[in-house]
Amino acid sequence: MSGPLIAVWDFDGTLGHRRHGTWAECLLEILDVQQPDHTWTFPQIFEALARGFPWHEPRLPHPHLNAPDAWWDHVTQVVATALTGLGMDNEEATTAAHATRRTYTDRTAWSLYPQALDVLDTLTQAGWQHALLTNHVPELPDILDSLGLTSRLRAVVNSAASGHEKPHPEAFRLARAAAPPHACLVMIGDNPDADIKGATRAGIDAIWVRRDEHTDVPDLASAGRLLLRQALLPRQEGQDVREVPPLPTTCPAANVIR
Repeated sequence: MSGPLIAVWDFDGTLGHRRHGTWAECLLEILDVQQPDHTWTFPQIFEALARGFPWHEPRLPHPHLNAPDAWWDHVTQVVATALTGLGMDNEEATTAAHATRRTYTDRTAWSLYPQALDVLDTLTQAGWQHALLTNHVPELPDILDSLGLTSRLRAVVNSAASGHEKPHPEAFRLARAAAPPHACLVMIGDNPDADIKGATRAGIDAIWVRRDEHTDVPDLASAGRLLLRQALLPRQEGQDVREVPPLPTTCPAANVIR
């Protein structure tokens, strides 16, 4: 490969994660505190939150939500509507929804996967630079700081600030724009649609760190080895997507990095 080498990483589910995984589990944490006798289950909450978030309609840009308060006003209304749809009282639903911002963005709730920093640093030593392309919350910069990622990244393209969710082509155009001229980009992510199909449609090579369940730990070391090989070999026809399976379930849990 010729030109600067840029590894474009997804964040949530690829380099790091929030404890217990999903927005539904975050909301259950809130309900467990506010209404300890509630009977809502994870499947109920998960299904109720399966619509309304900006990434549920990635075809539609949302520059009107680029200010953090505007973004959270929208998401808070989505959560409140989901809860009232499940039969919750309006006041209780609103109270729970307004707690989402504080709870979801709590820095201590976020961890990196065990291999993340070692893989990033090894690739940096081999000449790679790193960028982040993610569908995330406005407070992402604070989360990245707390995890020690900021100094390792040359650019962060976050949908809450850009107004474009992966796999929208503009998200990948922005990633290209953040790279040096003539750079060779490779996308690494866990979502086959947002990360992998979106990248390949944009003409960007991709590595899929596949996870069958959200509790799987992605094999970032194997992805790193693919990147090291890719830096030495010319791109071959039909080899623009590489798949890295999940690690065995015996892999240790992610360390929490404060």
